[in-house]
Amino acid sequence: MALSNNTRVSEFIISGFPNLQNISGPVFVVVLIIYTLAVTGNMIIVFITRFESSLCTPMYFFLGNFSFLEICFTSVTVPTIMVDLIREKNIVSFTSCLTQVYFFHALGGIECLLLAAMAYDRYVAIRSPLRYNTIMNSVVYVQLAVWSWVIGLILPLIPVILISQLNYCGSNVVDHFFCDILPLLRLVCNRTQLNEMLSFFICSFILVGSFILTMVSYAAIMITVLGIPSSAGRKKAFSTFASHLIVVGVFYGTMMFIYVRPTRNLSFNVDQFVAVFYCLVTPLLNPIIYSLRNKEVKQALKKVLWRKWGELN
Repeated sequence: MALSNNTRVSEFIISGFPNLQNISGPVFVVVLIIYTLAVTGNMIIVFITRFESSLCTPMYFFLGNFSFLEICFTSVTVPTIMVDLIREKNIVSFTSCLTQVYFFHALGGIECLLLAAMAYDRYVAIRSPLRYNTIMNSVVYVQLAVWSWVIGLILPLIPVILISQLNYCGSNVVDHFFCDILPLLRLVCNRTQLNEMLSFFICSFILVGSFILTMVSYAAIMITVLGIPSSAGRKKAFSTFASHLIVVGVFYGTMMFIYVRPTRNLSFNVDQFVAVFYCLVTPLLNPIIYSLRNKEVKQALKKVLWRKWGELN
């Protein structure tokens, strides 16, 4: 849709997946199944970490926060994907588009900060096990979680407000399957270097900053683990943070590929594939990784199910 240079945009058209029109029905079913499994899996983790007394520790407090965040994060974009698949033209209002941009980046930032907090928790548990309960007391781990949410919710406000003040011309078709900063900047008719650099700086600050903190914690953990004399002790220590390391690798690898680069010349199809992965697949992998690799979570789930079964009978 062509626009005059001074037209105030009131809506955007999400291009979605034009190459999948012939198989949109089956793809919709697959996306719906993955989304349902991701939400259900993370809801189970939220439930058992909240109501099972054996999991009332800082580690599982963070895990419950993380799983709740994953439910919110995937729900910001996946419903839009499903609408893209069943509608020939997905039209969203200007306000709705910017709202999606804000929550997508806010929740992504919170996830980065929570991963850093979880890495610090594992660092303290392995490096100073005898002082763990003193260092990671309830005040400390609650404050870490609260500040992760506060900082993550505040930082994206600046670029979103600036983007809302730009002039859009030529087209209002967003070349993506949801509203995001870079696809929107492609539609702006005035210079966007300031907005691009600001978005790059904020994304880099959160992603790279939290990534460095996370990696420093894991490097210290690895040094400590390698210093354990017995192989059984090293294996036990490694198992306490291995699942976190897998999640960190998947999450940061995909997010940095998209956002921590001051260019927008890479193939849209590549960006789209990576975006689908972190919006849809990663939230599904997290509960699988944490539950299948964690005996305490599996035991707690069995206890909760057995208790609920007893109450029903």
